[in-house]
Amino acid sequence: MSGPPTITLRPGRERSLLRRHPWVFSGAVQRTQGSTEPGTTVAVRGSDGRFLAWAAASPRSQIVARVWSFDEADVIDETFVARRITASAERRAGLWPRTDSARIVFSESDGVPGVIADRYGEWVVVELTTAGSERWRDEIGQALAALPGVEGVYERSDIDVRKREGLPERTGSLAGAEPPDEIVIHEAGMRFAVDVRRGHKTGFYLDQRESRRVCGELADGRLVLNTFCYTGGFTIAALGNGASEVISVDSSGPALAIARRNVALNGFDVTGAGHDADDRFVEADVFGELRRRKDRGEKFGMVILDPPKLAHRADQVDKSTRAYKDINLQAFQLLEPGGVLLTFSCSGLVTEDLFQKVVAGAALDARREARIVGHLHQASDHPVHLAVPETAYLKGLVVEVS
Repeated sequence: MSGPPTITLRPGRERSLLRRHPWVFSGAVQRTQGSTEPGTTVAVRGSDGRFLAWAAASPRSQIVARVWSFDEADVIDETFVARRITASAERRAGLWPRTDSARIVFSESDGVPGVIADRYGEWVVVELTTAGSERWRDEIGQALAALPGVEGVYERSDIDVRKREGLPERTGSLAGAEPPDEIVIHEAGMRFAVDVRRGHKTGFYLDQRESRRVCGELADGRLVLNTFCYTGGFTIAALGNGASEVISVDSSGPALAIARRNVALNGFDVTGAGHDADDRFVEADVFGELRRRKDRGEKFGMVILDPPKLAHRADQVDKSTRAYKDINLQAFQLLEPGGVLLTFSCSGLVTEDLFQKVVAGAALDARREARIVGHLHQASDHPVHLAVPETAYLKGLVVEVS
């Protein structure tokens, strides 16, 4: 009787797995035995034959296997997948008194590689990014649909990373009922409209929950410029905590339309301070808009920079750091004395140390004295696995200028 499909590693290449890092790169493989079709469960063994892990094969990717379990006694089947997803969702139970929306599965951090699942009230939106998660697609959908209070599961596997796994894009209802066109979620007394079908990622930036709280704590009485505002999460947090006015800038007209909707949902005037709505919600390239406002001599009590991911590959890091420095330089020049900058990077390849150096260089070139008064990170429902540093991606600084 033949054993399971096997990937055997080259001598010395088992070290990362022994440290519980769950990826096997193509260069580490000495040989394969049996079927390693995409999604197939394989045994990963060291060059000496010892068992290291059960993993999902992905022969079309540079990461040719992603670990499900390091326990040889485990059986990777429907029950295993459902148990992992249920346990992951249960770990978020402490969040529900404060919000009805959270990331309930975060890929490797929760032992379910390639599965991102965000809950918005009664609805779950899932991204399946790897061959292994695609193999168990139906079972994942059923496990999410079986969670208490879930009406339906909608799939948003329409992201570029699937191409590296040789997978086509896919969207649509996965299990249960179809979600409505608009889902209204609640967070710390705020309300947000979410478009799970067409919104970026799964529809809302749940990872910035704690940063929205900090924004609110600092906003009182300030004129705020919120750039890369998307659907206005920071805008609502600032307005709800006493900001004198918030100007929201984004290059996406549809996102700004939802931002206006969110302002109205929370009982605020979309014009405010006698301004036209177009003055409060500006559709523009942020890089150019920052320069235009700086050239006009405008000043703000708070500037928020929350750009999308700028470095998708290692060879893009240098270019991304130049972009980060550019926008932070403009932001420093726009801040009034005593003003506060909230600046972020969600590019995992840009380390926290590098990002701080970039922001420091921007302050120096802007000739502003500045102090870091806070560090910000992804919210607790996006946990960082200690053995997988790649799961730490969001970093932010609260910087005060004098």
